[in-house]
Amino acid sequence: MENPSEETPARWESLPSWLLTQTANHAHRLVADGFSSVRARGYHYRLLATLEEFGPASQAALGRRSGIHLSDMVATINELADRELVERAPDPSDRRRNIISLTAAGKRQLRPLEKQLAACQDELLAPLSPEERQRLTELLSRLLDHHNRRTRTPEEPWR
Repeated sequence: MENPSEETPARWESLPSWLLTQTANHAHRLVADGFSSVRARGYHYRLLATLEEFGPASQAALGRRSGIHLSDMVATINELADRELVERAPDPSDRRRNIISLTAAGKRQLRPLEKQLAACQDELLAPLSPEERQRLTELLSRLLDHHNRRTRTPEEPWR
């Protein structure tokens, strides 16, 4: 909300779409501020975590796996490469393409980012019990899965 001190019109204050959007705004702010406090961005975490889970990959594959648009991928890789958290190497099977790998420093950087992300989750979900957090996560996952299946094209991979 632009001005949280003003009242929300009753017409939409209980709409799930409104509640999800407003909560997502708070989640985004908490995560962005949390990562900023450790000199990182959400894209940094997503790229490092994707590399740790799936291993070295091309920029295109990393974009698909991490959900980072290719137009943002180069800048993100540049930022992480400048900090020696990832490295680029020519793809031996196609010299026009680069393969991006996680460095040891990049792997170490993931730990404080994961701690920061966990703290942000705790802050976001503070009013909920552990059981409520689990149930909310299950329901949100179900909604997201449903809409992803409806909107993806047949050749698009699962994310």
